[in-house]
Amino acid sequence: MIYVSEPITTAPAVFKTRLQEMVYQTLQKLEVPFERVDTDEAITMEDCIRINEQLDMKTVKTLFLCNRQQTDFYLFITTADKPFKTKDLSAVLNISRLSFAPVELLDSMLGTSVGAATIFGVMLDKENKIQVVIDKDILSEEWYGCSDGTTTGYMKVPMNWIMPHFLDYAGHAPKVVEIAFSS
Repeated sequence: MIYVSEPITTAPAVFKTRLQEMVYQTLQKLEVPFERVDTDEAITMEDCIRINEQLDMKTVKTLFLCNRQQTDFYLFITTADKPFKTKDLSAVLNISRLSFAPVELLDSMLGTSVGAATIFGVMLDKENKIQVVIDKDILSEEWYGCSDGTTTGYMKVPMNWIMPHFLDYAGHAPKVVEIAFSS
């Protein structure tokens, strides 16, 4: 079982990445309440079970995808428990084939490593190359649970701040989709 700290309501004393620092500066600047936990490295959705318990919320699943030509990029956010098949999302977006974006683009485009993809990464996308795609099923949650841009820091912020305020602030209009994943 991974280590998960008690909830904390202040930013980390030392930032591990540029994105993590931007996340907490943005929350402070915009006076957004949050709770966070420090953890052992958490990469899988199974690792998030204890994080969810400690923060009393549900962590979202955030996937960085692209088309075959690697010219169109998508940050897809869905519920942690929903199975994911690229063909289902491809059909909803009317794209012939989606796949996971190359690992090296996680850092260069989103400022994160594998397992740390977060909606906050779009703050680094000044050219709007990334389309945020949100599964409507997450919108019914009170809290938005996600990585703070690292694999050792997770947080919750009000869902009604993420949608629409944060995405407006980051200059990324989301596309909300309804997906019935095939079996």
